[in-house]
Amino acid sequence: MRSQERNPLGTAHESGTPLIKQHIDYLDREIGKVRDQIADLIDHDQDLRRKKDLLASIPGIGKATIATLLADLDSLSKFNHVRKLAAFIGLAPKETLSGSSIKGKPRLCKTGNARLRKALYMPALVSIRYNSLMIAFYQRFKERGKNGKVIVCAMMRKLVHLIFGVLKSGKMYDPNYRQSPLDKNGIYYCLVELINKMTT
Repeated sequence: MRSQERNPLGTAHESGTPLIKQHIDYLDREIGKVRDQIADLIDHDQDLRRKKDLLASIPGIGKATIATLLADLDSLSKFNHVRKLAAFIGLAPKETLSGSSIKGKPRLCKTGNARLRKALYMPALVSIRYNSLMIAFYQRFKERGKNGKVIVCAMMRKLVHLIFGVLKSGKMYDPNYRQSPLDKNGIYYCLVELINKMTT
């Protein structure tokens, strides 16, 4: 509703502009109230607050995205592998099959959770500027000549790997996990292996 009100603001007759602005101000206040309610709900629940802190440790993921992730993912217990989570969101690559042959380039299967895909889009773009791991990942795709849409989708999938990693492990995101003293059974080693598979 707010977007619908803002769109015609520049072309509206001056007699109607004050009423439109009043309605936008009202919607802004209501949106603010809902956001405050969401924040209070998370902060007053120990488990949600713990998960919020874990997700907030990933550069590029903000309050709005965290709220959506907590609401739509609920529990990760039904996902025993990050690929299942990516498929649930609709970020798993899908090949076009014809008989025994493969035709066409792999594309995203968009039959999953559209709200989560939308929630991850902006964080993927922001992470290109602020997350060192994602910056390096982005540069590799650019060097391989991938187009913007392919890169953004890959960035979203990588964010899903990071989200899965911190929530499953209960450990804050560590951009220096490659230097972590954990052995090969450690969560950060497993996360590296999963991410490397996504880049090959």
